[in-house]
Amino acid sequence: MQRRRFLSMASLAGAGMAVSPWSSRVLAATNDTTSPRFLLVFLRGGYDALSLLVPSTSSFYQEVRPHIALPLATGDKPGAMPLAEQWALHPAVEAPLRNLLQARQLSFIPFAGTDDTSRSHFETQDSIELGQALNGQRDFQSGFLNRLASVLPGQSAMSFTDQLPTIFRGPVDIANTSLKGKINKGLDKPMQSALAGMYAHHPLGAKVREGFDVRQEVSMEMADEMEAASRNAVSANGFDQEARRMAKLMRDRYALGFVDVGGWDTHVGQGQVDGYLATHLGQLASGLAGFADEMGPEAWRRTTVLVISEFGRTTRENGNKGTDHGHGSVYWALGGGLAGKTVAGEQTTIEAKTLFQNRDLPVLNEYRAVMAGLLRRQYGLSPSALDKVFSGVKPVDIGLI
Repeated sequence: MQRRRFLSMASLAGAGMAVSPWSSRVLAATNDTTSPRFLLVFLRGGYDALSLLVPSTSSFYQEVRPHIALPLATGDKPGAMPLAEQWALHPAVEAPLRNLLQARQLSFIPFAGTDDTSRSHFETQDSIELGQALNGQRDFQSGFLNRLASVLPGQSAMSFTDQLPTIFRGPVDIANTSLKGKINKGLDKPMQSALAGMYAHHPLGAKVREGFDVRQEVSMEMADEMEAASRNAVSANGFDQEARRMAKLMRDRYALGFVDVGGWDTHVGQGQVDGYLATHLGQLASGLAGFADEMGPEAWRRTTVLVISEFGRTTRENGNKGTDHGHGSVYWALGGGLAGKTVAGEQTTIEAKTLFQNRDLPVLNEYRAVMAGLLRRQYGLSPSALDKVFSGVKPVDIGLI
């Protein structure tokens, strides 16, 4: 069979692991478990940041969200939990992440995002994943995490996704594998052997073998979990289990990771203290808590997790008790090495006069500048290395780590 035919069959058979078609050299897996770890979590759909981080002193927030504004917790009445001077946190997030909050290993960055104002999911996601200047010519074969991998020699990377995302496109070979859902056995042994043999002397051979090995390891782990679930009514699916699998792999193998989580486009009936959005936020928070726990104290001290979304949502609720595409968002940072700031970055009050275009949160903490500052602290990157990742950007250190 021709190579293209083999790869096509591999994809259709659900091997669950791929290598970048954009790449020309292999980034070898590392056994160095002492290097820093960085995981980027992308919430696709533009989640409603004002339901996560509630402006507790803003009467304007309550006025423009008569049905979905979160009340503050009082007595036995559930509501947003006090977090910082002018902020409160959704109870569905506060409960599972309480230990990290108390350890000062969780920070929130309000008014964060990109200067892209298209309010298009796909355009803004691409814009963020590319990490390139908005006013220049874009290279859609160069995602900023691939560029980061190129300046971290000897450190391996993994995309925990069904397909290689834009953010990991580039000259460095990046493997991808999905860790969610039911077991997918993928290619049988003869097909694996044939495909591995065909690539034995090809630069991609190492990645092909690595893909099969990781997929086999994860499938065995999933089978154990499914068996336990049938006896103890514990689901093997969901982000919590996926996050724990990611943690095991990142703790022992991968220094750089990416995962995306969908279901955040809440135009209708997003809920309040409970409901659709609260459920999703709780699942996400539980998964992040599980990731930290599975990493273990030693690895967690060297790990940073950043949670982002393409944009926030409108400050005002719409006629369907939901929210529409907005601008500024709230990022999350988690890690054992954080500096202890509960809310970080430039901030302002939330009222009519501070809104962007009279509808959205403004972006005061531009994501490339914030990430450049974070990565400089995380990895000690030189100015030239940072410029390769985010060209022309002046890093802004908001004191996360």
